[in-house]
Amino acid sequence: MYNIGDTILYAAQGVCKIQEMMQRDFNGTIMEYYVLKPVFSDNSTIYVPVNNPALVGKMRRILSKEEIEQIIRDMPEEELLWFDDEAERKEKFREVLFRADTRELVRMIKALYLHQQKQQEKGKHLHAADERVFKEAEKILYDEFALVLQIRPEQVVPFITEKMQIQAKSLEQAGA
Repeated sequence: MYNIGDTILYAAQGVCKIQEMMQRDFNGTIMEYYVLKPVFSDNSTIYVPVNNPALVGKMRRILSKEEIEQIIRDMPEEELLWFDDEAERKEKFREVLFRADTRELVRMIKALYLHQQKQQEKGKHLHAADERVFKEAEKILYDEFALVLQIRPEQVVPFITEKMQIQAKSLEQAGA
């Protein structure tokens, strides 16, 4: 159960704050809802029925700073999440976005980024579906990291890059 004021991640909508709990009457049935406000987009409101396990299941508490720092340290070793079959890839990536599991998002973003680089070398672009998933996954990940690390979403990639460079130098020095 979540409470008013909790900051959560709501699948593809990203980081949200629970503004209130409200009841609404639909055809004589009173239902209770979480009212979510996206943190980085103030132009929408999301209503999640409290008694709908599928929709409440899309909600999770945001990670701690320590958890995010560990994920960043683990990024170089994360395996790619890639499926050559386009239909399978589309389905699996949609599932990853639905679950919004941070490590799966990292693996998917990493795979899409490398695929994008290969495509660009050939003078091509990502498929539209891959591009859309790539942007959604980045938004989910960057919004959560930005909120927890107290930086802006556009500062997340430079932050990660800097942390990974520091880590690489530390490993070099330890091995020398």
